[in-house]
Parts: sequence; structure tokens; C-alpha cells
Amino acid sequence: MTLSRRTALQALAASVVAGHAPMLSAEGNSLDRPNILWIVSEDNNPFIGAYGDRQARTPNIDALAKRGVLYRNVYSPAPVCAPTRFAILTGAYAETCSPAQHMRANAHLPAELRTYPEHLHNAGYYCTNNPKTDYNCDVVPARIWDESSPTAHWRNRPNGKPFLSVFNLMTTHESSLFRLAEGRERFRDVRIPAYLPPTAAIREDYASYYALMSAMDAQVGARLKELEDDGLAQDTIVFYYSDNGGVLPRSKRYCYDEGLRVAMVVYVPPKWRHLCPVPMGSEVTAPVNLVDLAPTLLSLADIPTPKTMQGRAFLGRHAAAPATYSFGMRNRMDERYDMVRTVTDGRYRYIRNYMPHRIWGMRGDFEWNLKSYQSWETEHLAGRLNPDQSRFFGPKPFEELYDLASDPDQLHNLVAAPAQRQRVAILRQALDRHMLAIVDNGFIPEGSPAEGYAASRDKSVYPLKAVMALAQAAARGDPRKLGLMTAALSHPNGVMRYWAATGLLTLKDRAHPAAAQLAKLAAGDPWASVRVVAAEALCHVGRAGHGVAVLATLSNAPGDIPPRLMALNALDSLGDMARPAMPALATAAGDPNEYISRAAKPLLARLKGEYRPDVVYSSGRPAGV
Repeated sequence: MTLSRRTALQALAASVVAGHAPMLSAEGNSLDRPNILWIVSEDNNPFIGAYGDRQARTPNIDALAKRGVLYRNVYSPAPVCAPTRFAILTGAYAETCSPAQHMRANAHLPAELRTYPEHLHNAGYYCTNNPKTDYNCDVVPARIWDESSPTAHWRNRPNGKPFLSVFNLMTTHESSLFRLAEGRERFRDVRIPAYLPPTAAIREDYASYYALMSAMDAQVGARLKELEDDGLAQDTIVFYYSDNGGVLPRSKRYCYDEGLRVAMVVYVPPKWRHLCPVPMGSEVTAPVNLVDLAPTLLSLADIPTPKTMQGRAFLGRHAAAPATYSFGMRNRMDERYDMVRTVTDGRYRYIRNYMPHRIWGMRGDFEWNLKSYQSWETEHLAGRLNPDQSRFFGPKPFEELYDLASDPDQLHNLVAAPAQRQRVAILRQALDRHMLAIVDNGFIPEGSPAEGYAASRDKSVYPLKAVMALAQAAARGDPRKLGLMTAALSHPNGVMRYWAATGLLTLKDRAHPAAAQLAKLAAGDPWASVRVVAAEALCHVGRAGHGVAVLATLSNAPGDIPPRLMALNALDSLGDMARPAMPALATAAGDPNEYISRAAKPLLARLKGEYRPDVVYSSGRPAGV
């Protein structure tokens, strides 16, 4: 909006009467753009009073929700920080730009995917980040932010600049639960989900989590007070949200609501109320995904959503219609490979496991710092778990469907229920459409030539529709598809060969007729990732000696880390069959790459009969020592 001199003077006079001066641009004109404050907490579900949690003590967030808008069904696009932060930064899903979908990767950010601070900076905003980045790509924070540091603050802005200020609160981060939290004594009567045994260690971690949430809430209050003290509250739209789901067992890294559901509260002051489609004090139940944040910021600044942004604005002049679904995913989580895709409408969650030959509870050395994970596995090894509690340590089904209203712990898989047949079909189709629309790179083996935003959009390099059909057939484990998988082993495309070999691995001993073809691939496929899967499949068709030898060699082969890590994951899944690889595992255990070492050490301890759930093998010491 362009203001005349007279209009500007009238606005100035009105603002003086109201007790505050208008924001001015560098050119001296009143801006019609609000300040924006993001308060981001780490690793937490809505253990918040405003969300109905009676155990929670979160008065500041509760008060913000009472005078603002509470978004009831908000989800991160990945159940872990780095891929999610890529999506928040770019407005595009991490799996559209491999290897950004993996936890701790360094994807190349193409020029097409401009970041939200760049867009806002060009619109006249002063943009600060305090201090976490973790964007999972090669973007340079100093290039996109006016300031990104522990001291970054709106107070450092030049006069007349509207601001976007991001503050990341680390209080509830996963690592904070590696020790007992102060104040946990106030939260003794906590509910333990039915998928966990109610051991003392698990209860202590839940109590600590509530105590950390309370401490984080106080930090939210302190930041809001700063805004008030600076006289900026009436000019600033405030967002509070968490960057991914919680860190208690079977939450962070897993595609259940505990890993993906987050909190979000937004307060829009009266001056900017026209930018919010619902009144303050409302609850919004339509699904929102954190990938929607970037286009929403742009919309608040009157910037249309760029075509490369895959999220949808839910506030501002360019707000879209409410979404029907929210999508999530899992690929490599630290040292463990998996592939999961999921969709929810807020009431039902559909999950598709593309690697059902991998158990849920693959040990990740970082998450196993938690006493609750250690206790859970200890109970499992002792045989003291009931079926709901022990399921985590078993194989996955290809598909899952849960009614979140009647089964919030997501234990009763309804995918085969006749009454849910139509719903399953609708959610399957919604997920397929989404994966095709964003060009989901998750099927591309990490480290292969097909990776990258540009390469994956070349259908000769990455024929996604054909790959998806083959990968679904592979993951279903249907022996009637043996001929299809065997034929695809000779496909000229490496991604297709990878999923053909994965299909035979899923069939295990039923893939015996393809043993000769698998041996040929394991010995000489140009893609190391294909050799890994073929070698693991060989171990289940009577050729374990050959398969383990290939995997042992690949685990210490010079060159890229991903195929080495895949080989170690394969050996880990083989259990005692991996015993001949112990010398190679000993070498890998001393590798300077932390993921290689983390993957090798626990397996080596198991094969030696020395494994303990309470040892953090990255340090070789019992946890807490």
C-alpha cells in the first residue's frame, strides 16, 4: 500500500495518541507489514495445558493460546530436526532435494529454492536467528540472515526496519533428558503409554520431560515480556511452535503422532487481525504442517507463495484454503537406514513401511542415551514385555492405519479391517499423489548418482512413477512378484535395481530361485548400494558365506560413507550370520566417522556376547558415567 504524505502524517499522529510510533522503512514510509516473532522449542509434543494435558504446567503458552489461535493438529514433516528445518527454511519437503531427507546430510540447495529470510530481507525485513540452524544443506547462514548467533535479537535492527526474529529454545532438546531434570518430583503421576513398560526409569524420564516443558514455558514468558517491555507487542505477530515431536521412546525419529505431532499457537494483535482468517481465542483443527511456515511468513508480508514452495500459507493476504492432509516421512536416522511415508487427516494416520525387513527398534546410539530406551530394551531381552510393549523390537507390516481418537497410542492396526477399506484406499491415493507431486527422492539410495534436486527431476535418471510401483511391490513381500523382481535386477536404471533387490530381500528364503542373479549383482553392480542389498538377500537364500563376505568388504571400502553404513546395517540385521565379519567390524568400530563406529560397535559386542543396553557405544562407557 502506498501512503500519501498527508495519510502518513495522520497515521503518525494517531500512533502518538496510541502511545507508539509506526515502523518506518529505509525510505521513510510507514510499512504495512507486521513484525514477526518465532519462539521455537526443541523436540516436544503438546505436553501443554492448553492442549488438554492436565499434568502440564505451562501457564505462559496457555495464556498465549487463550488470547491467540491454537492449532490442534500440527505436524512436522519429519520426526527429527534437520530434515524438518530444511522444510521450514525452504517451504519445500526435504525429500524433494536429496539427500536432505536423511538425518545429518548436506544437500545442495539449488538456486530455485530460495529461503524465507532471503524473501523477507528483500521485502525490507531485518531477519535474525538465535542461534540454531541445522538446515541439512549447504546454505551459509551468514548469507541469508542479517544476524545468526547467540546474541541475535530484534533490538539490533536499524531504525525503521520491521523484523523477523527467530529464537530457538534448547531446554527440551533430546540431550536434556540424558540426565534427570530438576523439578521432576512435581510430576510423579504421569501416564505411560501402553506401548511402554511402566518401569522406574521410564517414569523418571516422563517426569523429567514435564519438568523441562515447564522450564521452557518460563523462557517463552520471558521472551514475550521482552516484547512488551520494548513496546512492540501490538506491532508483532507471535508464533510459538516446536520443531518436531517429542524425545521419549518411540517418538522422535518414528512416524507416529509422538514423533510428528507438535504444538503451535499464534497471536495476532488487533492492528493485524485482518491477516488471520479466524478470531483470536479460536482453535483450528484442519491439519497444518511446518512446511507451511515459510509461505505463511511470506503471506504475512504480502509476498505470494513461490511455485517452488510446497507448503501452503495459513495466514496473511495469500492464505490458501485449509489443508485436508499432513504428510510425514522417515529415511536414514543417524546411523540407521529405513524408509517410511505417512499421511494423516488429524483423525486417522496411515503409515507405509517400505523397509518392513527392518525392525522399528533398531538401536540408535544417540537415542539410547535415554535411560528409558535402555530400560525398555532391558525388559525386552529379559522377556518381560507384553505383546504391545514388545512389538517395537519386531518386524514391521507394510501398512498401518490407526484411529487416533479411539487409539491414541496407535497400537491397533486397522489396515485390514473391512470397515476401513475405503478410508485406506483414499489415504493410499492421497499419499501417492503427494509423493509424485513433490518428486519424493526417498527411493534414491544415499550417495548414488541420481541424488539431487535437478538430477531427480530427470525422468531418465529417476523414473519416479515406475520406481514407486516397484518399491510397493517389493515392500509387500508378495511371492507372486518373484518374477517381476528377478527381471528388474537387470534394469538399466540403478534405482530400479536397488528396489528389485530389496523386494527379493523382503521375500528372504522364498527368493531362492533368484540366487544366481543376486550373486551377480553382489559381485559387480556399478552401484555399491545395490551390491549391499543383493549381498544381504543372498544370506537368506543359502549363500550366507558369499553375502557376508561382500558386506564385510563393503563396510570398510574406501570412498563414500553411505554404502559402508548400509553394509553395516545389513550385517546388523543378520545377527549370528554376521559372525564371519567380526574382523571387519572391529576395523569399522575404530573408524573416525561417528556413524560407522556407532553402527559397528553394538553389533560387535552382540557377537562377542558382551552387549549391554545401558552402554553408549559411541563412548564405550555405561550411560551417565
